[in-house]
Amino acid sequence: MYFFLANFSFADICFTSTTIPKMLLNIHTHNKTISYQGCLSQMYFFILFAELDSFLLSIMAYDRFVAICYPLHYTVIMNPRLCGLLLLLSWILSGLDSLVHGLLVLQLSFCTNLEIPHFFCEINQVIQLACSDTLLSIIEMYFATVVVAIIPLTGIIFSYSRIVSSILRITSARGKYKAFSTCGSHLSVVSLFYGTGLGVYLSSATAQNCRSSAIASGMYTIVTPMLNPFIYSLRNKDIKGALKNLVGLVILNE
Repeated sequence: MYFFLANFSFADICFTSTTIPKMLLNIHTHNKTISYQGCLSQMYFFILFAELDSFLLSIMAYDRFVAICYPLHYTVIMNPRLCGLLLLLSWILSGLDSLVHGLLVLQLSFCTNLEIPHFFCEINQVIQLACSDTLLSIIEMYFATVVVAIIPLTGIIFSYSRIVSSILRITSARGKYKAFSTCGSHLSVVSLFYGTGLGVYLSSATAQNCRSSAIASGMYTIVTPMLNPFIYSLRNKDIKGALKNLVGLVILNE
């Protein structure tokens, strides 16, 4: 699990690094311009690491499924070779899909001095500004949604349905609590990741202006990766003890 968690943390760092530094630079210099090449690069790496996050969350759900449902066979099933292959496959699929998105955008024609109503080059906003036919790009977006979001989410739901059924068969209350606590952090991160992702999709589809979509994207690109390390850190007893002491001090001061 820690192998995938380390890679997930790396993907989160890269994910935020594609948008936040440029956004902070724009705020500091009061200059919101970005070059065509810079926009394409930002869009490519944003898609790459967002999709990598989705695949890694699905793999981590499978890892928890094997650990709880087949604990005696865990080291045999989740051997280093399989873990490496799953990680490599995630990188390949994410890289290929983001490359296809980038190549399709390169085929589009744009007017000069366009204004993107967003704080980064989000692919949906870029496609909407194109002057040429965008049918292929739109089809690819829907196809990528199925492959990168719906299929991994289906795998996560299936894994947790089996996990819950296995936990319910545990007789001791302590055993049930330990099993649930093992999955609690991952389940929280999954809910946050896909919940905010769904919020971005719904806001962009229904919002009358682009401000709501930008706010939802901010939650997805900034808040979610920032909370992920905190959520996983709560499993550490020392951190939980420090938080309890901090809350106690705040209450006493009030």
